[in-house]
Amino acid sequence: MKRSKIKHSRSNQVFYIFNTIFWIIFMFLIIYPLYLVCIASVSDPDAIVAGKVIWHPVDFSLIGYKAVLEYTEFWTSYRNSFIYTISSVVISIIVTLTAAYSLSRPKFPGKAAINMFFVITMFFNGGLIPTFLVMKDIGMYNNPLVMVLMGCVSVWNLMVARTFIQTNIPEELYEASALDGASHFQYFIKVVMPLSKTIIAVLAVYYGVAKWNDYFTGLVYLKDRSLYPLQTVLREILATLQVDMTGDFMTTMSEDASNLAEATRIANVSKYCIIVLATGPVVVLYAFMQKYFEKGVMIGSLKG
Repeated sequence: MKRSKIKHSRSNQVFYIFNTIFWIIFMFLIIYPLYLVCIASVSDPDAIVAGKVIWHPVDFSLIGYKAVLEYTEFWTSYRNSFIYTISSVVISIIVTLTAAYSLSRPKFPGKAAINMFFVITMFFNGGLIPTFLVMKDIGMYNNPLVMVLMGCVSVWNLMVARTFIQTNIPEELYEASALDGASHFQYFIKVVMPLSKTIIAVLAVYYGVAKWNDYFTGLVYLKDRSLYPLQTVLREILATLQVDMTGDFMTTMSEDASNLAEATRIANVSKYCIIVLATGPVVVLYAFMQKYFEKGVMIGSLKG
């Protein structure tokens, strides 16, 4: 009996050692690329091209950030993305929670059919061209509202929210509210919403990250460059830097640079600065919502 305990203890120690090593390596593989982008954004462009930036910044320089901050279209798109993201998140949460509440009602007529229609959209869609034609016919082409309303409801998020309401808000609360004369609307506003702060935070992260990273909608449905979101402009900048170095971004920088070679040198570090500036709000959002995020996802996925 004594020997078996010793063997079991040693096996646990071996497991803990290998498990710790594995997760350290895994975390390194995830964190290092992000760290590399950060240190490269404040390093000298020549050091980046030479491959000298590995563990720490080399010849500290803010030349890339200066070039990006002087690019007016970047800040216009940054402002647009904030407006689109905040507006879309608010609308998405309201629509998702109201639909989730309706589908969570045990006596909601036609619930099975409506639920089936929602699920079908997870597997089938009309395709890009039919969707584009519909958006154009209803006046959404080159309209900033398309960035707010397009994809404002995710069926997956809807199902998570529905499950959360079903499993965390007792039906007895509705019965008590109904006895006091409360309608479904009053019950939803005064009881369901205050008790759904966790899932609201989760939905805010899901919808916020998806909308902030959305470049395709702006690329397809917006013609006016002043309406572009950040990610669409970022995509164009990165594509320009990688392909021909002759786009508007390079032209703008060349006005202040001595020649095209200097502009190209600045562009090598500017792309890292753009990534840092573009991902900053998402990292901050997740940091503030982290304490709600795990709890909300786990509770909302207990059962279908």
